[in-house]
Amino acid sequence: MPLPKSKIDEYYMNCALELARNGRRCSPNPRVGCVIVRGGEIIGRGWHDICGGPHAEVEAVRDAGGDIAEAEVYVTLEPCSHYGKTPPCADMLVEHRPKRVVAGMTDPNPRVAGRGLEKLRAAGIEVKSGVLEKECKWMNRGFIRRMSQARPWVTVKCAASLDGRVALSNGESRWVTGTEARVCVHRMRAENDAVLTGVGTVIADDPLLTVRDAPGETPLRVILDRELRTPPESKILAGGAVIFTTEAAPEERIPALSAAGAVVESIPNGAPFLGEALKRLCAMDVNYLMVEAGAGVTSAFIKEGLCDELALFLAPKLMGRGLSYTDGLEFSSMAEVPRLRDIKYTNCGEDLLIRGVFECSPDL
Repeated sequence: MPLPKSKIDEYYMNCALELARNGRRCSPNPRVGCVIVRGGEIIGRGWHDICGGPHAEVEAVRDAGGDIAEAEVYVTLEPCSHYGKTPPCADMLVEHRPKRVVAGMTDPNPRVAGRGLEKLRAAGIEVKSGVLEKECKWMNRGFIRRMSQARPWVTVKCAASLDGRVALSNGESRWVTGTEARVCVHRMRAENDAVLTGVGTVIADDPLLTVRDAPGETPLRVILDRELRTPPESKILAGGAVIFTTEAAPEERIPALSAAGAVVESIPNGAPFLGEALKRLCAMDVNYLMVEAGAGVTSAFIKEGLCDELALFLAPKLMGRGLSYTDGLEFSSMAEVPRLRDIKYTNCGEDLLIRGVFECSPDL
């Protein structure tokens, strides 16, 4: 019995999703995969590999030898309809005349937002959208968040003992988790466009926050420092970092920090500090932000509802009285307690990684 067309569409869209995962440094662009099918066989494959490079549809058409007449194009995101660093993919597809284009989701970019699909329809090409939409949206949750909320997708990362401690009462915290978990953290850093910490962590631990134990590039490093207490000799400044501070911070400290590699961004007094920092990171083309900070910054992101995802590494040990990553949180009723959904569990050596989306995170 032949498969329903809907199941066939899902199969080929899954193939396109797998290709999209090959994208390396796509931000600020979305990650997109594309397969071209004719006669039940894939004749072209492509993905967007790096910002400024060819889009997935272009690579797939090229892989198909340029002939896609009477073929079906499966692409995880609506073909673009505007000129950016490359010409519109919708125009390119119209020129090559496939019989059908199936998109996983419409493009949330206001410059596209359905116009690519309309171009195809106007040219007489059959169009279908919304195939494996949930999966396609998750693939580009950072791009969607930046386009719809004017902020990045924010993941709060914590490493704690079974009793929720991130450090002993004397401040010692190296190491709560094992080697495999730390490799996973480096991999996560490479998957994000920026990693953020607070000045307290910079002063206490002098971290690098670079990618060393996994393949990939070090993301933009960001420090929240309302009073510009960051020492100019801090390791995190080597190679450049962004410091968000306030107008009340001592201006005389800026030259030394700038000379050390920092770009200092001053947020006006009275403006929402975290919200404005995220807005400015959005303007810096950051789609994905990982927060690696102490209890104060971590709790502030959770309290203000500005985090989308939690990545919690749990180590099989008890640390007793000490510091918790939620020390800055207090609730008067269980109804106020933040909850997670879409929870996944992964073993990292002897540690356990729990990932989930905060219920306060806006729908994609």
